[in-house]
Amino acid sequence: MPTTFETILAAFLARLQTLSATVLRDEVLPERIPAAGLIILRDGQPGEPEVTLSPLRYHYQHRAELEVVVQAANNRASAFDTLIASIGSALEDDRTLGGLCDWVEPEAPASVDLPVEGAAALKAAVITVVLHYTTTGPLA
Repeated sequence: MPTTFETILAAFLARLQTLSATVLRDEVLPERIPAAGLIILRDGQPGEPEVTLSPLRYHYQHRAELEVVVQAANNRASAFDTLIASIGSALEDDRTLGGLCDWVEPEAPASVDLPVEGAAALKAAVITVVLHYTTTGPLA
């Protein structure tokens, strides 16, 4: 039986896989970036939970990360913006991931341009996504 954390991350990954970009989980950056872009979901850190008693519940604000990368010779900024907007739309469509989370909240990306020798530069960002959820135990 998977933990609450794993169930939520699997649902988050499935939500992202509906996008046109290639979506990976905890993988290394590949040598080639797909034309539609690349999203790598990093598990992140659950942080310290708030605990309530009677009944005992652990309330997490888990900080997962999305590494978003595009590489386009033309209109790289536009392709990047389109991908970021599609991530936002996918999350806004269901802020609870089918009832698994209390709320899913992405933070604003800080993008950077990364030069690549002999190829078009990469435009990348890390987007922190806060997953608010409750469990019956730290390992549940």
